[in-house]
Amino acid sequence: MADKSNKKFWERTAKLYTYFQEKGNEELYKTIYEKIKPFFYKEQRVLELACGTGQLTRLLSDETDSWTATDFSEKMVFETEKRLNNQNVIYEVQDATALGYKDDVFDVVLIANALHIMPNPNKALDEIKRVLKTDGLLIAPTFVYDGKVNKIRLWFMEKAGFKTFHKWKSQEYMNFIEDNGFKIKEKYLVQGKLLSECVLVCEKMKVINLCL
Repeated sequence: MADKSNKKFWERTAKLYTYFQEKGNEELYKTIYEKIKPFFYKEQRVLELACGTGQLTRLLSDETDSWTATDFSEKMVFETEKRLNNQNVIYEVQDATALGYKDDVFDVVLIANALHIMPNPNKALDEIKRVLKTDGLLIAPTFVYDGKVNKIRLWFMEKAGFKTFHKWKSQEYMNFIEDNGFKIKEKYLVQGKLLSECVLVCEKMKVINLCL
């Protein structure tokens, strides 16, 4: 289950989140978009977890025929739907660690800047593996502690009630992803105003049946 203290933070800040993200991280999101856009195409069914107020939803959802944008904060989902209202996007409240979907149904799962703020991100990865098709992709941009770190802004966020459970460096983050059943296909490190961003495109590791 997702951390309730962080949920309260997002519920309180949902209306302001878009403004601060677009003013502070607009170039970062554009760079992420440029890196991952080639992995999306029309025939895919895409699940976005932790969509926030739709920064990547807005940029990417038109690349596919079916996009499901989810967040565990009801107010974040409300703000995303209100500002975007794309015809091909379904907006839902979902807990990334307990998804309400059948097995093997999505071609791509996108989860951006969320795994590091989950107390048990391995549970989210287990659910992602479950709902991804055998040849599906996990695309997981996440803030990491390589390069420049805006310590003052992070301090204010923590004082406001925001929690970061995992302060990975990029190699630690990649190790975590691989240890939880994914093979890294592509990796990019992008510097943002707050932190660096490690952008990973991953495949599910194939399960080999050794039984005769």
